[in-house]
Amino acid sequence: MSREERVYADPSMNMENEEYWKATKQGKLILKKCDDCGETHFFPRIICPHCQSSNTSWYEASGKGRIYSYSVVRRAPIPYAIAYVTLDEGVSMLTNLVDCDFDDLAVDKEVEVTFRDTEGGEKLPMFRPV
Repeated sequence: MSREERVYADPSMNMENEEYWKATKQGKLILKKCDDCGETHFFPRIICPHCQSSNTSWYEASGKGRIYSYSVVRRAPIPYAIAYVTLDEGVSMLTNLVDCDFDDLAVDKEVEVTFRDTEGGEKLPMFRPV
């Protein structure tokens, strides 16, 4: 699908999410998992939000998921779709839907991760229909 792309701002990086952004720059989506309670969490942080353990580690996500909810913004200079996607790993991400016909979007539609360049050369994970 050919559509004009928006310009995306660079992400805000800090020591808690630096590995996450390094991975996205390499075209990988990684998640944090607590090694004590076993729960995966997103957005990346040092402390597990489920049990407050600092014993967490990174792993590569499948990059597959389903649209939980979405909204199409048509009254913008460049229309776009924003969504919550629930990954196969069980966490939800606020993201953009790209490479799609906005009229064909639906809740529970399967999507996969893709990456878009930011204005400063970083990569942002976004999703497109499978």
